[in-house]
Amino acid sequence: MSSRRSSSRQSGASADITDAQITDLVSKLQQLIPQLRARHRRSDKVSSAKVLQETCNYIQNLHREVDDLSDRLSQLLANTESNSAQAAIIRSLLM
Repeated sequence: MSSRRSSSRQSGASADITDAQITDLVSKLQQLIPQLRARHRRSDKVSSAKVLQETCNYIQNLHREVDDLSDRLSQLLANTESNSAQAAIIRSLLM
């Protein structure tokens, strides 16, 4: 039953998105993602699936970097005096 609902949702959603919109999205993603931008300049053909996969990978990496930076800032804040100028700067970055 759930597979029927899933497939009907997918076919309904795909009818709303045109090939031109997908092509436009892929082109914009190629310009935004650094790894894809280099290939785009060399005029290498990259499949839409590859562009979407690279985009997902890039977003996951950004999430990891944000998490790491947040952890580092939290550690810095824990190791500084709460009233210091450095603590105030770190607090402002965390907000």
